[in-house]
Amino acid sequence: MSIDQDAETRHILDCFRDRLKRIIQVEPLLDQLHFLGQDRRDKIRAKSRADGDISAAALLIDDIIQTQHDKGWPRELITALETAGCTHAVNYVLNSPPDPTEEAENDSCVRLIDLMHLTLVNMKTADVCAHCCSLELLTREDQENIMKATENLGNINGARVLLKRLVKNEVGWFSKFLQALEETEHHELVRELRGEPCHEDESMSVETHQIRTVETDPVMNGSMPVLSANSSLVSEDLDSSVDSSVLGASAENEDVDMYKGQEEEEGDPTEEGDPTEEDDDDPSASKRTIELRDYQMEVARPALEENNIIICLPTGSGKTRVAVYITKEHLERKKQMGQPGKVVVLVNQVPLVEQHYKAEFGWFLKHQYSVERVSGASQLKISFPQIIAENDIIICTAQILENSLAKAKNSDEDRIKLSQFTLMVIDECHHTKKGNAYNHIMIRYLKQKHKNQLLKKQDKSPVAIPQILGLTASPGVGGAMSQMMAEQHILKICANLDAYTIKTKTLGEEEAKTPFKRIARAEGRKKDPFGDVIKKIMDEIHTHADLLPTCEPGTQNYEQWAVQKEQNAAKEENQKVRVCAEHLRHYNEALHQSNTIRMSDAFRFLNKYHNEELKTKSSPDEEGTVTITDTERFLFTLFKDKKAKLEELMGKPEYENNNLAQLKTIILKEFSTRAVARGIIFTRTRLSALALCQWIQENPKFDEVRVSASYLIGGGDQSVVKPMTAAEQKDVLQRFRKGEINLLIATTVAEEGLDIAECNVVIRYCLVTNEVAMIQARGRGRAEDSSYTLVAEAGSGVAERESVNEYREKMMSKAIAKVCKMNRADYEKKIREFQIQAIIEEKVKIKKQQQKGLMKESPSKISLSCRQCSVFVCSGEHLEIIENMHHVNVNEQFSKLFIVRENTSLQERLLDYETNGVIACKNCGQQWGSMMLYKSIECPCLHIKNFVVTYGSKKKTFSKWSELPIRFPAFDYTQHADLLVEDSDEEDMDVD
Repeated sequence: MSIDQDAETRHILDCFRDRLKRIIQVEPLLDQLHFLGQDRRDKIRAKSRADGDISAAALLIDDIIQTQHDKGWPRELITALETAGCTHAVNYVLNSPPDPTEEAENDSCVRLIDLMHLTLVNMKTADVCAHCCSLELLTREDQENIMKATENLGNINGARVLLKRLVKNEVGWFSKFLQALEETEHHELVRELRGEPCHEDESMSVETHQIRTVETDPVMNGSMPVLSANSSLVSEDLDSSVDSSVLGASAENEDVDMYKGQEEEEGDPTEEGDPTEEDDDDPSASKRTIELRDYQMEVARPALEENNIIICLPTGSGKTRVAVYITKEHLERKKQMGQPGKVVVLVNQVPLVEQHYKAEFGWFLKHQYSVERVSGASQLKISFPQIIAENDIIICTAQILENSLAKAKNSDEDRIKLSQFTLMVIDECHHTKKGNAYNHIMIRYLKQKHKNQLLKKQDKSPVAIPQILGLTASPGVGGAMSQMMAEQHILKICANLDAYTIKTKTLGEEEAKTPFKRIARAEGRKKDPFGDVIKKIMDEIHTHADLLPTCEPGTQNYEQWAVQKEQNAAKEENQKVRVCAEHLRHYNEALHQSNTIRMSDAFRFLNKYHNEELKTKSSPDEEGTVTITDTERFLFTLFKDKKAKLEELMGKPEYENNNLAQLKTIILKEFSTRAVARGIIFTRTRLSALALCQWIQENPKFDEVRVSASYLIGGGDQSVVKPMTAAEQKDVLQRFRKGEINLLIATTVAEEGLDIAECNVVIRYCLVTNEVAMIQARGRGRAEDSSYTLVAEAGSGVAERESVNEYREKMMSKAIAKVCKMNRADYEKKIREFQIQAIIEEKVKIKKQQQKGLMKESPSKISLSCRQCSVFVCSGEHLEIIENMHHVNVNEQFSKLFIVRENTSLQERLLDYETNGVIACKNCGQQWGSMMLYKSIECPCLHIKNFVVTYGSKKKTFSKWSELPIRFPAFDYTQHADLLVEDSDEEDMDVD
């Protein structure tokens, strides 16, 4: 190699010095660099041991650049880098660095790993290491070093070595790492790295079709791309381009800053009086005027010019008031033009229907226009189409509108069309994604829009479609890991809503009220004898069932492991392992609870579970005896033996978790130092919301500072805790608004949309989800001098995930600024591409559903057996379906196999049927479903999750009936009613 080439290599090393020192693995490289003297290599090794790889790599690069070497050293350097597994560094030394975009994406991934470090080190290091090696992310030497660290220093230290090595790979390593995590069942870690929500899904009484309880789809966006990354998480570019004094404020665009809160405008009905009281006789009602502030008028202007827009303003800055003003102007303009005007306001939660009616649209407009609201909780006795025909403004849940639009395709008499509306307001429009009712409605809109373009080309009259107005405080980034992907996410939302533009505005100091933010870290427990007892119980169960868990009890990974064991054991008819895995899940949950709520709450949870399990082993009179297996007897005895010790330990406050102590300190400080305190605590589960509320109510210290607490949880029936009804939710919010309650403990149901009275204390308790939830929760602190506190246990990874969300928030703000600045032609081209893609995907989906429907097989192909004792239950031929939802078996033979117990949950009248009791296996007591009374006929309703399905030669478990490719016949009410009448006549004859 010539002298010129030597100089060029030195110049390249100098240019890429900062990059190379971060990706070179010093120790294995030094073994290959023979052109460096032994003393120089020893000095660099010593530097590595003393100051770390980066300092040692910097010294190595200096030595190579500044010292003369034997001929051919550049080639030896490249070979050494390749042998040491530093292929990423080789590309730089050969002056072939990655594309700047790819390089920035890679930096993002590195930074994310750094932010998530405390969470990632709890991975199953050995398993992940093996998979990374098979994916060629690690060399054999790397694997040996990682396993050596794991064996000698523990799992966490091994994980640190693995992560340190992993980020030095060349571009593309991140997606392979996600693959390795998926294959080793680290699903929770994958979701967190993708920015997907990981917490219990809460819903507020959202209805589907005619049933008011619904299974919700946890998938927020089915089209989420495989992660790539951008925007230099590891470089200084992002931080230098963002005003660090204001989260989300882009220095490139002063007009974009969505995350400073602001109170509702003067004249807010919640300040003048109780907006929930009817005011038809109020003489001042007709004089109410809507006055917008300058920034509100500015964002409203394109909509007043009849353009489709998205208004993106912080929580509490008056988005809904702007929508009311636009609605009023729209209807007045239509009236002046002699054209019909009709507005539909769509919301995604039942309580929001009443809220928008009472506090906004009805308050300002019902004395000029006819305004009506409709939801699953409405008591109206007329049809939805009739309500639409008779009113100017209709406020309803999106699902009700979607149901009615779907009926139009089936030529149902109860049908409506989008063309009946002239303006559609979509609240919390960032939910316009795949699988959401908003998106189903907008797909219909987009299809008609593109049909209209064809009609115009054919000189035919287009079908009318409404103007669209979307409202949101936080569109999020959809799990994007790069600036480019964040921009794509914003553009997709704009395309889904057919938006001409997205309007936002930086609020001035007078309008903006940003809560003071702090992170309160609680020290980990020094001693946890309560948890130790539970772990010993779990160890005894492991031994009894020959189980070897691959992760620590009390973690999400353990929960997933136990679930998988239970499912596999059910299919294999291994009742011993199945019932043990089920008990282990509950002990694992109790461990988690003892780390966030009181030990006594965790104990009560376990005690209640065991009492309920024991009840399943007792049968009603003259119903026979339920079998108790040796394993069940072992499990019941095990808990009984340890029960006294657990009760003793739960009474010792010195062993409580420090998170509660930290929370107590914060609440007492906030409520004792403020003249008027009003707060909300967000927690992960319904159970913890109830437990925290009880803890506060029972503690006299909180009484001393005048804390009056209540809880607010969701209305969906997907938890061990009884859900709140819409009326109960409304009552709590009303009492909070009046000041009867000044501290709400809520699940994530209260984060978004609900008009919760001004708070000056917002606390997220051991809870971090995604950036949208963070922004929404922080936005609850609308009052002056508000505080936003995250309580997190040190080392739990919660605080680190909050940092990730803050980064994504900045990314979102910059993405919106970029979209706002796009060239009009480029913007419209992108929007059209996304819309065509959405329409095609919808057509493909419908086609697949139709094919799937045609492929559905006969019910005779399946049979059901009890999930617990494996006894044969019935053939699929005996199953019928009511309301396209409820699978029943009214076969006489089947009735001999189960017992009926009292339904301890509230009996609820649902249309033509009601649930009267629980049906359970006569052999083992396993719950099978519920007894329904459908039009006076008793129908045993089966829940598929309680059975093992034999399908052909395979045994499978399912969580939903819809997962089965079987077409069940509709329930023949007339046939069964006739049989009942015949039986009744025979009985009467016998009596005669």
